[in-house]
Amino acid sequence: MMRSIRASSERKMIHSLFLINCSGDIFLEKHWKSVVSQSVCDYFFEAQEKAADVENVPPVISTPHHYLISIYREKIFFVSVIQTEVPPLFVIEFLHRVADTFQDYFGECSETAIKDNVVIVYELLEEMLDNGFPLATESNILKELIKPPTILRSVVNSITGSSNMGDTLPTGQLSNIPWRRAVVKYTNNEAYFDVIEEIDAIIDKSGSTVFAEIQGVIDSCIKLAGMPDLSLSFMNPRLLDDVSFHPCIRFKRWESERVLSFIPPDGNFRLISYRVSSQNLVAIPVYVKHTISFKENLSSGRFDVTIGPKQNMGKTVEGVIATVHMPKAVLNMNLTASQGSYTFDPVTKVLTWDVGKINPQKLPNLKGIVNLQSGAPKPEENPSVNIQFKIQQLAISGLKVNRLDMYGEKYKPFKGVKYITKAGKFQVRT
Repeated sequence: MMRSIRASSERKMIHSLFLINCSGDIFLEKHWKSVVSQSVCDYFFEAQEKAADVENVPPVISTPHHYLISIYREKIFFVSVIQTEVPPLFVIEFLHRVADTFQDYFGECSETAIKDNVVIVYELLEEMLDNGFPLATESNILKELIKPPTILRSVVNSITGSSNMGDTLPTGQLSNIPWRRAVVKYTNNEAYFDVIEEIDAIIDKSGSTVFAEIQGVIDSCIKLAGMPDLSLSFMNPRLLDDVSFHPCIRFKRWESERVLSFIPPDGNFRLISYRVSSQNLVAIPVYVKHTISFKENLSSGRFDVTIGPKQNMGKTVEGVIATVHMPKAVLNMNLTASQGSYTFDPVTKVLTWDVGKINPQKLPNLKGIVNLQSGAPKPEENPSVNIQFKIQQLAISGLKVNRLDMYGEKYKPFKGVKYITKAGKFQVRT
């Protein structure tokens, strides 16, 4: 009986990991058991070719002998090879944790940073996954095991031949609070929380909302000495659906009182992620007036788009970029922008209008003539307008932090909360 349990558990693991750039080059691979040939990635490349863009590549791909589970972060595909069925979200969450760790260690999760620190990357992967199962995934623990790279440490290591591996077992590994080091000291004690919300929406040509949903996270930067016990309360916590918690949060307290009670990790971490899916609770912060038309038997068309603020609670909408995938028959576009600048790529047929900040008194407008190939049939359907934007100091769901209380320590920390709303997949049909 014991042998069969061990055999099945050995099969249920992350077998290998491949990192692939946008050009399709496998620039790093890691195997925890036997080596899996790079040819297994051919199934991934086939799916990538079929997808319209990188975000549409299926996260789970079945092959004759393996499953490929992948994420896309910072222009890199993290592709894991699984031998038998496992919960896909388990693997996806682990891959995101790997990318977050690279970001934390190297300042960026890019191909260049990974190649420049390839020894540390392999050391991290060896500690994060033991025999294919997640082991040490908390940043605090990893930094005690493997010291982050510095210029001085790199020079010393190259001269002495030593590594970045720590000499002692992390203290957190021995306690019932593995996400926090035992002795933490700061002269300035600070606790910052960033409430970041992304709004995904589909707006039809009449301006009605077809679909709207908010994906939110609370990212924290906690630099507090000792062993503080924090309680974070909200003015309207019932807004939140599908809340996902960091392991430090006491779930029973949340269930009974809707209060986040926790002993925090030291440094940067994601406290919770959540969703607001009730469409009547999702405010649409911008609107688009549009006229995109193509006439039969004419080699031209008309383009006229105006973007304005809607339900933005008096806050400024900034960082606005409109992207339109024009039909293949379009040769070029002669447009005039009242604000910002535009570019049109005649190869990919993508129009990009960098608007910037919206002034409600003078709304940005882009209009002009669309030139089509002569003799080409009229495009069957109008393109959609994809909008990017950012609103500072606003959580579009209406979520607000009420107060933060600290127990267990006598000092008074400096506390701050910042709100940001930005567009996720925000599409306006024309």
